[in-house]
Amino acid sequence: MSIYSDLELDCQPFPHCIFRNFISSQAFAENLKKELLELNFHEKSNDLYKLKQCARFCTTVCRAALFGRFRSWLGEVLGVELEPTVDISCAKYEYTDVLLCHDDELEGRRVAFILYLVPPWQSSDGGTLDLYTTDSNLQPQSIVKPLVPSWNTLVLFEVSPVSFHQVSEVLSQDKCRLSLSGWFHGPSLERPPRHTVAPVQRNPHLPRDETVLLEWINPIYLDISYQEQIQENFEDSSEIQLKGFLKEEKFKEVSEALRLSQIEWKKRGPPNKRRYEAAALDSLPQCVSACWELLHSEAFFLLLSNFTGLRLHYLCPADDEENGDEEKDKKQQDDGEATGSSNEPSSADVSREKEPSTPLCCGEVRRWSHGGYTLLHDGEAARAEYALDLVLPFGCAGWQSEFGGFTCYVANEEDEELLTVYPEDNSLALVYRDKETLKFVKHVNHKSTSEPDGSSTCREFYDFSFVYYE
Repeated sequence: MSIYSDLELDCQPFPHCIFRNFISSQAFAENLKKELLELNFHEKSNDLYKLKQCARFCTTVCRAALFGRFRSWLGEVLGVELEPTVDISCAKYEYTDVLLCHDDELEGRRVAFILYLVPPWQSSDGGTLDLYTTDSNLQPQSIVKPLVPSWNTLVLFEVSPVSFHQVSEVLSQDKCRLSLSGWFHGPSLERPPRHTVAPVQRNPHLPRDETVLLEWINPIYLDISYQEQIQENFEDSSEIQLKGFLKEEKFKEVSEALRLSQIEWKKRGPPNKRRYEAAALDSLPQCVSACWELLHSEAFFLLLSNFTGLRLHYLCPADDEENGDEEKDKKQQDDGEATGSSNEPSSADVSREKEPSTPLCCGEVRRWSHGGYTLLHDGEAARAEYALDLVLPFGCAGWQSEFGGFTCYVANEEDEELLTVYPEDNSLALVYRDKETLKFVKHVNHKSTSEPDGSSTCREFYDFSFVYYE
């Protein structure tokens, strides 16, 4: 690292530069801040961030004043020709606003910049620019350099496969983290193939009969006529929430057991994809393990088939299309007998026949607390497929939607939310998604740690999260 008065250069964990007192005229900087705060900001929120932003404000004169000559100088330093176009936007981060771990890589982005116009700021206020180390697979590991925003300071860094960073959650309730940020464009650095992770192992059902359902599940959900109503509702909307799903005594027993210290909770990452804790299955108390086996059991697969109409068990009835195919095959057979033609299946018929697939599932027991989230990412979109999601939450009493921790379903490459599922005690959520539908869990923010009187608390909840495949 090199420091020259108001200039700091450092190559760890990736090349970045800090210019203090970037704007020479304090009057200009103050007037710029005043004008920016008078702009019309729009709240933006998705899996990656929550903030207020104004994207179109900076005139050509403003851009030239801030970055005209500077862009030329920067290009000379890097030894590349930067394009005249500079992407720039203004952002306000206030209490609980955040920008989670990402690398900024997009075609044409070469250098990222942030100009801070903030009041006196401490690390305890949050809103730091956190720089991550990366592992041998170029995946982010841990924060090694948090940069505290300061007035009239410009931070630059080279956009690369390892430039993982985040804006930590703003914890101050009375300060505004105002900044101008964007990118200088030029030839992108070469990127190695993205690291791919093997899919989570899927397993067939466990051999358990209906006794396990009678032991665990609210009797109303075992009534055949009620299951038919559930299936009708599910087929209309592809989702349903079944409240009071487990017997009350079973739900209470599991809720208490999930808080026991014997459970080994393992952090799930990397931070550009997820951050939460999952239980080691061999450390689960007996009743929690039994609940896990319930959701994995053959009897439960059949119950899900009855709830949804999906082919999750060989005993579930064939759908109308299959019945129609059977009638069509019978008619073709009758026609063949009448005309004397062969009843042997053609090669085309044989090619259309499919071996029945074995329904599979995968799942985990998760713990959610302040800072937990999951993100959408390219690998997930590429592997998206038809699936039934199940979530069964525990310990949600007092949990509010403004804390985060809810599951959002979105269409691939679109921001619009299709469905939001909020955690609710003993409410089984079932959602069927297609290949164009992705999901994420919204960042659990600092409000989850505060009581109405301002005192601190430690809220957390748990859930069983399973995915079933036909």
